[in-house]
Amino acid sequence: MINANEFDVLVIGGGIAGTGIAAHLAPSRKVAVLEMEEQPGFHSTGRSAALFVIGYGNHVVRALTLASRKFFYAPDEGFCDGPLVNRREIMIVGRAEKRDAFEQYIASELPADNLKQISAAAALELCPVLRSEGLIGAVLDVDAADIEVHALQQGYIKRLKSHGGQIFLNSKVEEVAFDQVTQRWKLKTSQGVFRASVLVNAAGAWADEIAAKVGAKTIGIEPRRRTAALIDVPEGLNSKDWPMILDADEQFYMKPDAGLLLISPADETPSKPEDAQPDELDVAIAADRLQQVTSIEVRRIKNKWAGLRSFVADRSPVVGFDPEIPGLFWLAALGGYGIQTAPALSALAAKLVLKLPVHNELQAMKISEADLSPTRLFLPVSESIRE
Repeated sequence: MINANEFDVLVIGGGIAGTGIAAHLAPSRKVAVLEMEEQPGFHSTGRSAALFVIGYGNHVVRALTLASRKFFYAPDEGFCDGPLVNRREIMIVGRAEKRDAFEQYIASELPADNLKQISAAAALELCPVLRSEGLIGAVLDVDAADIEVHALQQGYIKRLKSHGGQIFLNSKVEEVAFDQVTQRWKLKTSQGVFRASVLVNAAGAWADEIAAKVGAKTIGIEPRRRTAALIDVPEGLNSKDWPMILDADEQFYMKPDAGLLLISPADETPSKPEDAQPDELDVAIAADRLQQVTSIEVRRIKNKWAGLRSFVADRSPVVGFDPEIPGLFWLAALGGYGIQTAPALSALAAKLVLKLPVHNELQAMKISEADLSPTRLFLPVSESIRE
């Protein structure tokens, strides 16, 4: 049994957010990550079909994604053994029955350097299983890529450990107290007692539960389940270079995945914080939507799973010190964008913990600290709008 471990910073949550910020803090602070599961990244991170897409999310997410691009394509020396991204174009398909949604997408997203409109014939050349009847065209995102999620997280873990940082698994937080005299947190976990001056709440879907334990206001975290499944590629076809297929109203997607096809109804089903399990109806919906868009007949589901994506009301990440609780730092509500924004967001969050200047880099991204701060969620609506 571990007892009375002393650290500068304790990070609750071993997903991409927790390990990322810990890796950036470790060179200058004594850091530990507390993960309640048997392995880091067990929930959202480990179940993500992550893509690098600069057009995903709101303006804050897009800014952080774009700022992460350089690292994904040219990671620091020694960070990983292979590439972090592999090109994977995304095709937003326009069909007659969803013409309005397709035209709205074009009107809202074009022109953009990474997007180009293509004909139905060109779409069929790129993905021959698309149904030609009703196909009116497509938009191609030529700057998208698959992210090697495992390599990214293992890179952060390696960096963390190389600077003396530690990860404690099976360490669910049971009790939390703040000592006003020493100005240090004391955490009782299933693996013993830990103390630190700064507590980083990177607990994903459980972020509000941690807030309640420390006596902080909750941020209104909304965990939402997304279901996915794997099916076989039709016999005689090679899907390796197919683009990801996304319908115009984002009610379905399909992407090649290690010799199989990953399909999802792109659902965002409200959920409690839990070990999310795939819903049979959602799997069936994904298969049905696939068969509406393509000629693929789903005979067998090879594997299925679900993960949680956690949002707050404005769907921007929550990053910064709590305005009322000393030494409590939020890194939450990444909303399914945590992996594609990880390089920029983890570095930025670490600087905020260390109280280093971030104005110039935020200005370069055309966002502000107020866009990220938890304070925005505690303001009256009218005051928040003025901010």
